[in-house]
Amino acid sequence: MKFSSTLFVTGIFSVIGLASASAIGTRQSCPQASRFGDLTISPTNTAFNGGDSITVNVDLTCAINHFGIVPSYLDYTIEVPASSNNGHEPPILLARRNYVSGSTSDMFTTQIPYGYYFAGAVNTVVLTNTYAINGTNGDKVYVQGGVSTGITINPSV
Repeated sequence: MKFSSTLFVTGIFSVIGLASASAIGTRQSCPQASRFGDLTISPTNTAFNGGDSITVNVDLTCAINHFGIVPSYLDYTIEVPASSNNGHEPPILLARRNYVSGSTSDMFTTQIPYGYYFAGAVNTVVLTNTYAINGTNGDKVYVQGGVSTGITINPSV
């Protein structure tokens, strides 16, 4: 039996192409924005008041399985971005949670704190994902990344 070197090379490139396409397809299903988790707040399309209940959910599937970012801690805050903050709106902590090993999500229900919310303020719920990387000597170094989603909170002042 005689094999053509051209046929062999073409076959190898076809296999490499399929493997690359598969890897690209996997990566494309996890956009860069999912690097630290996909954050959602419910109910949606609602203006909240202090004391209202919200459910916070973060899907960590892409962060863990595709980007290799395994949380150690998850902090959730309500923040007004610096560009629209009047200087009297510090971040408000909603929750600080330890990551449950093996989980690909975090979900909890809490109340909007009775904080000071100003008319016209742009509020966001921010997830700060604290995770360990190896330092230059092999010891753990904790770094942070985050994502946010908008939330409407009625003014309290």
